[in-house]
Amino acid sequence: MVADSNKRMDSVNRITSNASKIVTNAARDLFDQQPALIAPGANAYTHRRMAACLRDMEIILRYVTYSVFNGDASVLEDRCLNGLRETYLAVGVPGASVAEGIRKMKDAAISIANDRNGITPGDCSALMSEIGTYFDRAAAAVA
Repeated sequence: MVADSNKRMDSVNRITSNASKIVTNAARDLFDQQPALIAPGANAYTHRRMAACLRDMEIILRYVTYSVFNGDASVLEDRCLNGLRETYLAVGVPGASVAEGIRKMKDAAISIANDRNGITPGDCSALMSEIGTYFDRAAAAVA
């Protein structure tokens, strides 16, 4: 139990300490893949709108790490995802694009958390799968 808790904390610490990089790279990849999002008049056009996109991605990532730490998605569901799709629909944010950004964050976070250097030894495959499910829940909630 202690070893599993240490792996969980190691993973959360790695994701948290790389959160800015995870969000920035996911957003950069998303906007490279979907340049219409940053075109004049689009959802992420202007610095204010871009900052709002990055802020939302950071918030989602933060709540994913809370869920990883607790081993429970209820905080993610209750405090972050509940009503998020409806909010995005109301303000015209394309949910499919947000979901794609979340998937990009998932790939980066799992890659960072699964790096075997300096982490509690042992099999982390179940934990990495669990981490993936939190991102998948978030992506499904906004799509």
